[in-house]
Amino acid sequence: MTTSPPSWAPARVSSPLDDKLGIQIVDFDPDRLVATMPVEGNEQPLGLLHGGATCALVETIGSWAAILGVGPDRKAVGIELNASYIRSVTSGVVTAVCTPVRRGRTLATFLIEVCDDEGRPTATARLTCMILPA
Repeated sequence: MTTSPPSWAPARVSSPLDDKLGIQIVDFDPDRLVATMPVEGNEQPLGLLHGGATCALVETIGSWAAILGVGPDRKAVGIELNASYIRSVTSGVVTAVCTPVRRGRTLATFLIEVCDDEGRPTATARLTCMILPA
């Protein structure tokens, strides 16, 4: 892990869903969060990585980016998720990289790019979060 979560972050970094899907945040840099997820166990019936699993990965990393951006005195909740699937994946691990598009006073938007083990893009997504008092 390059950048650790801040001291004020919740003690439990992963959610029960993250645990089920095997999602792990490997870098908590607020300007470039990185997370991974195994394909195995997250496939749809045809053996491809499930789009819902990809969306959960994207929502996890984007929500963390929003939380890190607002600090301990505010909270962030997702209000819109848009995902496009570019390439199917049947094995290995996918890596998601989240970068901010805009961090405003009431809304924050992030771009998340998901790649396979060979660095080929598999999905792109945009997550918008609403910023609220804690």
